[in-house]
Formats: sequence, structure tokens, C-alpha cells
Amino acid sequence: MKINWGTGIVIAFVLFISFILFFVVKMNTNKQYEHDLVSKDYYKKELEYQEKINKAKKASDKGYQLSTLQTDEGLVVTFPKGIIPEKVSGEIFMYRPSNKLLDFTAPIQLTEHDILIPISKLPDGRWNIEVDWSYANENFYYKSELNL
Repeated sequence: MKINWGTGIVIAFVLFISFILFFVVKMNTNKQYEHDLVSKDYYKKELEYQEKINKAKKASDKGYQLSTLQTDEGLVVTFPKGIIPEKVSGEIFMYRPSNKLLDFTAPIQLTEHDILIPISKLPDGRWNIEVDWSYANENFYYKSELNL
């Protein structure tokens, strides 16, 4: 049987399309390749974003800037020195962009101006830290990217 050039082109297209469809089906059905949105409540969080911007600006205006420092024991989050630590409440959310199973939230319970997040909870790599905290009936927000 002789195949002319037109038939050869059609066969090449069919093989190429079959090759591409194989990988599309494999990526969509295999649980190893999770491709969720950044978070499950992405759209809800997007609507709350302006509120976070306002809280961060308020913290900056009042001079209530937090700082982070990596030590051998873990990550130290330092609150401003001009506040009473016992009156601070809120939570710290540690977000790992590459693996949602490592994300965790820790409540803020201060006795001093520092809080330690143990190194055992923080594998090496990129982390986002979000601190949503309140002091003297005012809400504040801090966000930073960390490479541990």
C-alpha cells in the first residue's frame, strides 16, 4: 500500500493530537499532580484583601511593625516594644506555597514581645507568614515572604 503526502500529514496530525490528549488526561486524573487554586476560598479571600491592606496601613501609621528573624531554634516573630504583650491577641498563619499540607495556624499568646515558631514545623523552603493581630481594640495585619 502506498501512502501519499496528504495521508502522511493527516496521520502525523492524528498521532500528535493523540499524544497531547494522552498527557492532558493523565495530568487531570492523576492525584499526584494537584493543581488547586492557591487556596480553597480564593475568591472570598480576594474580597477581604482591602481590609487587610487597611489593617497593614494602620499598623504602619502607628509604628506597630513586626519583624521576623530566623534562628537555630526556629522563626522568631517580634512585636513592637511599645505595647503590653499580654493585651495582644490574634493568630499567625504560615503558608507553604508548594505544599498545602504543611500550612498551619498558631494562636498568639505573648508573655514577652517575641513568639517562637519551632524549626521542626518549618522545613526548608519558601514560606509566607501572615499575622492577623489586635491590640487595644484595634486590628492590625502583617505579611511577609520568607526563605528558610
